[in-house]
Amino acid sequence: MIGAVVLAAGLSTRMGQPKHIMPWGATVMVRRVVEVLAEGGVDEIIVVTGHARDEVEAAVAGVARSVFNPDFANESLLTSLQVGLRALESSACQAALTALGDQPQIEAGVVQGVIKQWRLNRAEIVAPSFEGRRGHPVLFARSLWPQVLSASPELSPRELLQVYADRIEFLPVATDSILRDVDTPDDYRREIAALRAYLRAYLRVRQQL
Repeated sequence: MIGAVVLAAGLSTRMGQPKHIMPWGATVMVRRVVEVLAEGGVDEIIVVTGHARDEVEAAVAGVARSVFNPDFANESLLTSLQVGLRALESSACQAALTALGDQPQIEAGVVQGVIKQWRLNRAEIVAPSFEGRRGHPVLFARSLWPQVLSASPELSPRELLQVYADRIEFLPVATDSILRDVDTPDDYRREIAALRAYLRAYLRVRQQL
């Protein structure tokens, strides 16, 4: 089994409002992330909440399990990852993807590719990359969970990955969606415009069939 931890506990300071529950098509951002992970073959999904806890939990009700990070105000992504992994410890999951709750444009094909790469080679960490840049979702094999759980919360996930850089296997992908998250109003406007353009193109193709 494969699990996933969706990080959605942040304060959304730069956005000025809880970004994880902002509209994304017919749903909201964090729920879309969960839906893509499920489409990609993830068996159990944990959403780590903090700021706007009630709204985020309501947004993913029925499709994912929510756990609360009491230290969310410190804005440490690593503590949220640790909370999520602890919630998965009692499961049969042998690996866990880490996804961002503000990255709704991630693609199911990338999720499938990361999982397939891990199943082929059983690397301790598998990360997608676009033009040499690492993105999300990042997979941690269960054998590495104890080290992640014991890491100092002062570390960022980027710094944690640097510690274990020699254990990372990269999966080159053809999409920069793995790099783009939504932090600011400008980011949101850009991504919504891209989503609308994609939907228009999709509808045109459907009408031609």
